[in-house]
Amino acid sequence: MKNILLIEDDEFLRSLIGKKLSSEGFSISMAVNGEDGFRKAGEVKPDMVLLDLILPVMDGFDVLSKLKGDEATKSIPVIVLSNLDQKEEIDKALKLGAMDYIIKAQFTPDEIINKVKNILGKD
Repeated sequence: MKNILLIEDDEFLRSLIGKKLSSEGFSISMAVNGEDGFRKAGEVKPDMVLLDLILPVMDGFDVLSKLKGDEATKSIPVIVLSNLDQKEEIDKALKLGAMDYIIKAQFTPDEIINKVKNILGKD
């Protein structure tokens, strides 16, 4: 079973995406702030990280940078889930190593799950 680490401070969204992933057969780990998310990624070694950018304690850009700079976590694919929709922010996330960038307002939970499945190769 593939494990997804969801780093998201919005309780509603975390619950919604978490339930959806669980119902699709994924195992879920969750974190509500960047620091906790980075720590969990090192402990859990998830198959993928879904990462919000606007997070308490440590923002998503810092988390992404640390994940990609750490030997233990650098190969974990990261999809950024954010409401930040400026080209500079998207480019920055992709340059830091994000595999994809999803603007929350433009995607349904089903579309997010489909992206996860495509990247992990799970039908």
